[in-house]
Amino acid sequence: MTKQEAKDKAVALFDEGYACSQSVLLTFASKFNLDEQTAKLISSTFGGGMGRLRQKCGAVTGGFMVLGLKYGNANPKDMETKLAAYRKVRVLNRLVEEIHGTSNCDEILKKFATEADVAERKHHKIICRKVVGDVTEQVYDLINS
Repeated sequence: MTKQEAKDKAVALFDEGYACSQSVLLTFASKFNLDEQTAKLISSTFGGGMGRLRQKCGAVTGGFMVLGLKYGNANPKDMETKLAAYRKVRVLNRLVEEIHGTSNCDEILKKFATEADVAERKHHKIICRKVVGDVTEQVYDLINS
């Protein structure tokens, strides 16, 4: 899958109604032999900034999940791998902040959409689908470099 294909897939999943977190994780799930149903369920509560708490952007947390699949540790004593994965997470977070000024859902919404837009669920088209695409592109680069 090319970077553009990954971005298009993530945005299409988001447009279909999947949460931002689900859209990003589902895009890469098959690359890591993660079955689609499990990916959907694992990432389902991270949308809207973690269960609509408007904290860390769901697309970003979906990206963190992908980074865990690629770089995460399975052995609790493997601190080298754990810390290397954390560095990748920080890189993704920094890249998103460079693009959007923040990786916090509430701050992204306030920056790009009005309260009325959010109340009417227009923010998905105004900014969220762009963030999903941007995060997917950054994750693609991070797992393919």
